[in-house]
Amino acid sequence: MVSSEYERRIATRFAGFDQDGNGYIDRQDFSGAAKALLAEFGTTARSDKGQALFIGAEAFWQGMAGIADRDGDQRINRDEFVNGAVKRLRDNPERFAAIARPFLHAALQIADGDGDGSVTVEEVGRVLRVLGATPSIADTAAAALDADADGRVAEDEIVVAFAQYFTVPE
Repeated sequence: MVSSEYERRIATRFAGFDQDGNGYIDRQDFSGAAKALLAEFGTTARSDKGQALFIGAEAFWQGMAGIADRDGDQRINRDEFVNGAVKRLRDNPERFAAIARPFLHAALQIADGDGDGSVTVEEVGRVLRVLGATPSIADTAAAALDADADGRVAEDEIVVAFAQYFTVPE
C-alpha cells in the first residue's frame, strides 16, 4: 500500500520533469532539459556530446512514456506519473535507473569539465539547478552524493540516487 504522504511527495517530483510547467510531461520537456544543459555547459547540440544528450533525452522520454502514458496521448499527466510510473517502479528502482541512465550519462559527460569520468560536487549542483532544483536543494543533494568527501561524484552514485529519489518511499 502506498501512503498518501508518499504520493504527495512523488507528485512534487512531477514538476521536476514538467520543465515547461504546462501540467504534462512530454518529449519537449526532455529536449528542453537537454537544451538547457547544453547552454549551461557551453556545449553545442551538433557535437558528439550534444547528440548523445539528445539521444539520451529521447530514450528517457520513451522509457517514461512506455511505463506511464496510459492513454497513449504522448504526454504524462500528474496522475499518470503518480499512479503509473512511480507505483510500478518503486519496487524496482533499478528499472528506473536503466531508463534514466543514457540521459544522465550524457549529462554528466557534458558537466565533466576535466573529462576524467567523474564530476565535481559543484558540477552536479549546476546540473541539478538546470533541471529545476532550487540552489539550496541542488547544493545539499550534490554534497550528499559525495560519500567519501573527495569533492567528486561517480556516475553510478548519481544514477542510483536519482532512481531512489523518484521511487523509494522513505
